[in-house]
Amino acid sequence: MSTLPPCPKCGSAYTYEDGSLYVCPECAHEWSQAAATTAEGGEEKREVRDAYGNLLQDGDSVTVIKDLKIKGSSAVVKVGTKVRNIRLVDGDHDIDCKIDGIGAMGLKSEFVKKA
Repeated sequence: MSTLPPCPKCGSAYTYEDGSLYVCPECAHEWSQAAATTAEGGEEKREVRDAYGNLLQDGDSVTVIKDLKIKGSSAVVKVGTKVRNIRLVDGDHDIDCKIDGIGAMGLKSEFVKKA
């Protein structure tokens, strides 16, 4: 008898196979067996680094190192603007954040330095 992986969503040990999927009876989460094997194999996390090569993490504070024009607006994020509590995301912009006076926006890590 093979051991099945626990549910990645709730951690339940009572998972079962349904065709090519694993199913959790407690939270009804379904995931593919291929996804389970990559998760067990230690899926590689993407590293996000600032303009100077420092590793960034969720919750860090960063400082903008270049004037950034905001698309669709006449506003500009000035050099030296401090951004607190960043969140790292996948996509063309690595950082989601909220800037005082401007609001929520995405930044590229190449235009910030870790504070």
